[in-house]
Amino acid sequence: MFPRGETMKVIMTTKVDLASMNIKQKLIENFGFIESEKRFDGNEVYQFKNTLILTTDREMIYYDNLDRKITKQLGIIPKIIIFASRHSSQQKLPALTTHVTGNWGKAMYGGKDESLAIVEPIAMKLALLKLNELNDLNWTVCYEATHHGPSELGVPSLFIEIGSSEEEWKNEQAGEIVAETIFYVINNYTKIHNFKTVIGIGGGHYAPKQTKAALNSELAFSHIVAKYAHPISKEMLLKAINRTSGRVHGIYVDWKGSKGETKQMARNIAEELDLEFIKD
Repeated sequence: MFPRGETMKVIMTTKVDLASMNIKQKLIENFGFIESEKRFDGNEVYQFKNTLILTTDREMIYYDNLDRKITKQLGIIPKIIIFASRHSSQQKLPALTTHVTGNWGKAMYGGKDESLAIVEPIAMKLALLKLNELNDLNWTVCYEATHHGPSELGVPSLFIEIGSSEEEWKNEQAGEIVAETIFYVINNYTKIHNFKTVIGIGGGHYAPKQTKAALNSELAFSHIVAKYAHPISKEMLLKAINRTSGRVHGIYVDWKGSKGETKQMARNIAEELDLEFIKD
């Protein structure tokens, strides 16, 4: 039994996702997770110390208010939720990615319109660094811009994904890399790190400049809004700042990869809030 009201870290998986089941299997095989007597959404719950692996039968991007469902079914309060997931793309790019969820405009794939999940930038940066360190597959490792659901979560969350086709989703080595990355993040994101949290603006969906900056400097990205989502409102940029766990130090703009009105608005907000403005 879990003591009611206890805070625990959650790794979320789903049976309808081959990559998710691959990663789950590697977590159980390699990191000491033991099946408990509890069930979540009718599925087995695995535990290692203060971390749970939960499984559902539905697409995770549509699972708004998951944190409340976890508390209702298990009596525990999630501290963070890491979604182990597939990434899909038409290009079928072999990739290991991490991102937070939310919608800058209309919700097309889960979540609500103009709603953003809470980011834990340290966890996302650690995920990116560890994926890059372990990447002996020579796949692309990158951030993705904020997109899809769930957006309605009361605790920090992030997706860590294997992309982008069935061949990669079932790749056991990729499953091991992501499993080890998740376990590392879970156990290290609350430690003190000398990172500088920034909001990311501009560039393509796979955030090449933001990824490079995070891999080679102290910058840790929160929400990233790709150029295709521009222009965004001042309210949405302020929401991105407010939906960031911890202090935001600055706003980073991929200058050539941003639309004029959005980058000027970002500069104005940085001045108003006394944030560093980083033009790249």
